[in-house]
Amino acid sequence: MGGPPFSDRHDAGRRLATALVHYQRRTDAVVLALPRGGVPVAFEVAAALHLPLDVFLVRKLGAPGHPEFAIGAIAAGGIRVVSEDAIAALGVTPDVIDQIAARESVELERRDAAYHAGRPRIDLRGKTAIVIDDGLATGSTMEAAVSALRAQDVARIVVGAPVGARESCARLERLADEVVCLETPAPFQAVGLWYRIFDQTSDDEVVDLLRRAGV
Repeated sequence: MGGPPFSDRHDAGRRLATALVHYQRRTDAVVLALPRGGVPVAFEVAAALHLPLDVFLVRKLGAPGHPEFAIGAIAAGGIRVVSEDAIAALGVTPDVIDQIAARESVELERRDAAYHAGRPRIDLRGKTAIVIDDGLATGSTMEAAVSALRAQDVARIVVGAPVGARESCARLERLADEVVCLETPAPFQAVGLWYRIFDQTSDDEVVDLLRRAGV
């Protein structure tokens, strides 16, 4: 009582899997993790549901001077989502957004090469994509992922997160086919507050979990 609801990302993933059990062993479903923090969560979901696991690359666009505050996100396929309210409030110009997006695109490509080295990507056409992150603060990263997946002819998009801001989960319900947020505390403040252990997930850990999942 009084402490964070999740001990770590693996604990959160096992608990999230119980809310997604209706997708267990579905031959048309795949679990997609948003790197890096979403990977340990998604690993547990995929294991519990006996579904294939892959990563879906999305990069947050951080505000100038405050990189942890998302003003938008980019995803594979050239998808860009921006928060018009955040941009207006901070006075961020289109040129600055372009510069941030260009920088994050370099990291997106680096991670794609690292995570998919020697591993074929899962064909998502006609599949139910269960997209997992460790939490939804502004939701812009997940919003970009949903937009990018729509362009890849998936049949259904399910968003899953152990914890999320109420307004972000509600907004995503208008974009995805199903949204599962286990906890929607208010005030939300930050994802890490709802985990007892919230260490940064490394590239090596991502690669190891994908290997263990058989990707």
